[in-house]
Amino acid sequence: MTVIDTRLGKIKGIDHGTSLAFLGLRYGEPPIGSLRFMPPLASGPWNGVLDGTNYPNRAMQSNKIGTMGQDTPGELSEDCLFLNIYTPSVDNSKRPVMVWIHGGGFRSGSANEYDGRVLASQGDVVVVTINYRLGPFGFTNIDSLSDEFKGTVSNGYRDMILALEWVKDNIAEYGGNPDNVSIFGESSGGLGVLGLLAAPEAEGLFHKAIIHSANGPKWPEGDQTSIIAEKLGVNTSELLDTLRSMSSEQIIKAELPAGLCIDGNVLTQSFNDAISKKENCGIPIIIGTNRTEGTLLTPIDSSDEDMSSYENRLLGSASYVLDKKDPTNYVKGIKSAYPDQNPKRLFEIVMTDSFLRIAVEFIEKAIQADLDCWLYRFDLDTTIEHNGKLGGATHACEMAFTFNAYADPQCHVKKLHDGSLPEVAHLAAAWSSTLTKFAWTGNPNDAGLPLWPKYNNTDRPVMRLTGASCTSNDLDALHRKLWSS
Repeated sequence: MTVIDTRLGKIKGIDHGTSLAFLGLRYGEPPIGSLRFMPPLASGPWNGVLDGTNYPNRAMQSNKIGTMGQDTPGELSEDCLFLNIYTPSVDNSKRPVMVWIHGGGFRSGSANEYDGRVLASQGDVVVVTINYRLGPFGFTNIDSLSDEFKGTVSNGYRDMILALEWVKDNIAEYGGNPDNVSIFGESSGGLGVLGLLAAPEAEGLFHKAIIHSANGPKWPEGDQTSIIAEKLGVNTSELLDTLRSMSSEQIIKAELPAGLCIDGNVLTQSFNDAISKKENCGIPIIIGTNRTEGTLLTPIDSSDEDMSSYENRLLGSASYVLDKKDPTNYVKGIKSAYPDQNPKRLFEIVMTDSFLRIAVEFIEKAIQADLDCWLYRFDLDTTIEHNGKLGGATHACEMAFTFNAYADPQCHVKKLHDGSLPEVAHLAAAWSSTLTKFAWTGNPNDAGLPLWPKYNNTDRPVMRLTGASCTSNDLDALHRKLWSS
């Protein structure tokens, strides 16, 4: 154990030998009672010695365990505005800071699933993982009920911004440099990074961005308050009082609509429009996806599986990929391009496209704004079954590589590859070192991977992360054509 004295008070942390961990630091007041659905309020100093040796509360969610089925520490609570810090030392070295935004479809997950001890010590960086409000508490739109709720659908983003403000004010005392902050996140956490790039209030709070497999649910079109009221069995005029009087467990069980929304208050414009206006803003970006993202979304193969259900879902899923554009030609093109695949495989391909299109179209806009950007694709097939199957390079399987959890058996990040395999250990070390090098310099090269050219709209180079990583040009040519069909 170790105790340090900060401007907010003394805190006891864990000494892992190669790094220190300070867990459960409150960055926002409990968003409970009259603060439910309201913008977060910054927390202040504490009395005595804060015990930073235990993981904090996780945001309210239906999942009692982690997003990938793993046991995860921390109780579920509305009082969830906490962060965890991993640092090599609390000296004055001014290390880069890497702030992690977890995924889980804006409805599940937590900072507590990601152990930053290896990333911190290996890369000589300070790693911060944050919890933020999820589901109806962080991403449900009740703007129409009262002016005080404007931007309610982006309260989760407001939490992220408040956490970044806390980092700016306090991270120097944990060995970090507040003037060199990288934000990184996966899945809906990747949407978190994209949203922060589109949020005026986040301007200046970070200096680099890393986006892994960005995707997640969107807020349904139109005012949903009448639908919410009907779901809860009350009149619209009673909805506000009802929502304020319900327990947090009752709100979670109600399964209210929740998702990303360009609300005009916190997120003022689309991600692509926002990045187009950041010309020469000095924020370098790494973005990418996994080769078979969609396999996580289907069950294990079985001889009696109903393939018609996947066939029936193709058009709806394709419409999601194309942002509600008519998907008929796209689906025909997918079937023609992959004639030997059954409807389940086609569905997985379409869902993989939902991640790929976000990444490709975003990076195209970013380089048009003269930003330095790099595109990757994670290609290393899993070797450990998840939900009864191997899913290739499935969604989220690269997270253990990002945090290099294979280098330390005590580092708890969900693993879907056998760490004893040389190619796994090598790629995990090279990829995590590449990300920390990027945090230091804004350039991912010379950290263990082959030369990685910046993205351009001519060659379209992509770093393929596998046992023998290499760059290939224009891997998504076919699918770009299908998207525009």
